Amino acid sequence: MSRIILVAETGSDISKELAAQYNIHIVPMHVSFDSESLDDGAFPVEKIPDFYHQTGRLPKTSGCTPDDFYKAFDELHEKYPDAQILYLAYSAVTTCSYQSGVIASEERDYITIIDTKQVSAGQCNVVIEVAKALQANPDMSMEQAVALTNSLLNRAKMCFLPNNLEFLHAGGRVSNAAFLGSRILNIHPCIEIVDGKLVATKKYRGNMRKVVGRLVKDYAEIYNLDRKNLWIVYVVGINEEVKEAARLAAEECGFENIQWVLAGGVITTHGGPGAIGIAGFSKE
Repeated sequence: MSRIILVAETGSDISKELAAQYNIHIVPMHVSFDSESLDDGAFPVEKIPDFYHQTGRLPKTSGCTPDDFYKAFDELHEKYPDAQILYLAYSAVTTCSYQSGVIASEERDYITIIDTKQVSAGQCNVVIEVAKALQANPDMSMEQAVALTNSLLNRAKMCFLPNNLEFLHAGGRVSNAAFLGSRILNIHPCIEIVDGKLVATKKYRGNMRKVVGRLVKDYAEIYNLDRKNLWIVYVVGINEEVKEAARLAAEECGFENIQWVLAGGVITTHGGPGAIGIAGFSKE
């Protein structure tokens, strides 16, 4: 077993199976349904669109608290007293999780924290690559793991395409005019993760089945993505034809290994049902 234990949040959308396979400790972010606050990952994600359609209100998401990390760090240190902990954090500009981890790590010299400046599958992509390296080289030092992580972060790319802007509008993230215009003209903005922030870039017009293929091909070419691996993240409610179109486009681009990720509570709340995204690395 590696001397380094990886930690990430549920917002990374790392599945329970992958977390178990690579010994990654997942700390819960939170989703509030009015007065009821639940751990992300502790309820079916369908609860989010159901709540919105029943009440007209979006749930609210929040990052991990210091107490969440006190508990996680204590459990890991007790179980692996000789191990170092490397927490690869969800983008710090979008949530309090990173700062909560910093607070909980005070006076614990066995903890190292890095802001991945990524979310969802983008963060998952980085964490899993580091985990693979640690499994292949269990004696890797923390300095080597940090250097590897930083090299990966320099090449990590992620974007997603909302099915519509209803949830982004309801959450106050797009204007009423933009929402109405996108609905009338059937426009889907590409949301890219740029320096940790979610930024709307290129706009695609048409039904999702047609535009998702263009998105995959455009993004792979613009950022010269390494064709070894591609993560495709999707939100509940997606049309299976859209997923198939994304898969076919990825295969046409030459991606050798396509891995699917079901979005958890955080991305579901912000992106809305039917959204789809991709994550990979630019070539070195």
